[in-house]
Amino acid sequence: MTAAAGAALSSHGHGPSDPFYSSPFGPFYRRHTPYVIQPEYRLHELNKRLQARTEESDNLWWDAFATEFFDDDASFTLAFCLEDGPKRYTIGRTLIPRYFRTIFEGGVTDLSYMLRHSKEAFNSHSNAVTLDCEHCTMVTHHGKPAFTTVCTDGRLILEFSVDEMRIRTWHFSIRQHRELLPRSLVAIHTQDPQSLEQLSKNVTRSGQTNVTLNYLRLCVILEPMQELMSRHKTYNLSPRDCLKTCLFQKWQRMVAPPAEPTRQQTSKRRKRKPSSGSTATANNTGNKKKSPSSNFSLGSQGGTGCLQPDSRVRPGMGCVHPVPQDVMVVGEPTLMGGEFGDEDERLITRLENTQYDAGAAAAAAGAANGLATDDEDFAGSPALGGGSPWAGKPPGAEAKAEGHVQQVAQ
Repeated sequence: MTAAAGAALSSHGHGPSDPFYSSPFGPFYRRHTPYVIQPEYRLHELNKRLQARTEESDNLWWDAFATEFFDDDASFTLAFCLEDGPKRYTIGRTLIPRYFRTIFEGGVTDLSYMLRHSKEAFNSHSNAVTLDCEHCTMVTHHGKPAFTTVCTDGRLILEFSVDEMRIRTWHFSIRQHRELLPRSLVAIHTQDPQSLEQLSKNVTRSGQTNVTLNYLRLCVILEPMQELMSRHKTYNLSPRDCLKTCLFQKWQRMVAPPAEPTRQQTSKRRKRKPSSGSTATANNTGNKKKSPSSNFSLGSQGGTGCLQPDSRVRPGMGCVHPVPQDVMVVGEPTLMGGEFGDEDERLITRLENTQYDAGAAAAAAGAANGLATDDEDFAGSPALGGGSPWAGKPPGAEAKAEGHVQQVAQ
């Protein structure tokens, strides 16, 4: 940074001396990832753990190594091309420790993986982080038959679990490999043609030692036998019995149809038979549902707007007020979109007002408003003179009055 640039930054208050200055390229402006440990750092820890290996490292050490960096259901795939064609080997979690161990048993003294321009991707559906490196180099140092450095180039794709950042899938596709010899070693054997011919031979095939290749070919047989081995270890059966049991179970799975999920049978409820009492109640309810106000219409005379009966309109009668409709009747329960079926039957408590009578209520309302009876309607009519035979009381009324007097006299 020149003096002018430094002065310009200081004048704007963003110079290096500003304690609150934060560079836009710093970690503060970076988007946070949903995982804490970076995949490249996990691979760096794997390299350090492999460098900490000793000659006394036994099976327990290799099992602990695989448990720390590989998931319980991890898979390891290695693809490369040999003289007889392309090869592809896939092994499970139980065979992964043995693979790394065969690398060192083949004469390798140091093993590490170098990444360049790797890419990371987070998959929210599988809750996994994928590390894709197009230019990955597996560097191995061989101590025998001569000191040799082998650089195996290929593409490495790793899938990590977010919760523990352990490897779920390891896929390494080898493209090429190079074997490097120290120049001082070649200068020593320049005078010995046989030694030079021996040094010119490759110590690996596609970057893999013969011990590792033999183990991968053996894994083709061992991988399908994992079920037999686990059964023998669990139940302590002979190999022949384990094979019989596995074949019988596989035959059952092939012959037997796939089990369908059992459905709970719905218990059919009995239909309730309507009793005679409930039938009569239903009939009464049907009659009560008819509103008494349907027999009234708006009066057309006088513009009073009162309700009058349609059939019994008499001149000189006052306005008839409608019967109050405050009584509500509970109907049958219905379901939106259709009626209730047998399986949807519910217990409904039905409340009815059996003391309500529409006829009695209408008569009471008429008496309260001064409705006259048939005998009194024509009593004051001008058509009935004093000498009319119809001016007196009807015969029925006189008979009733005489009978009442006789009862009082007795």
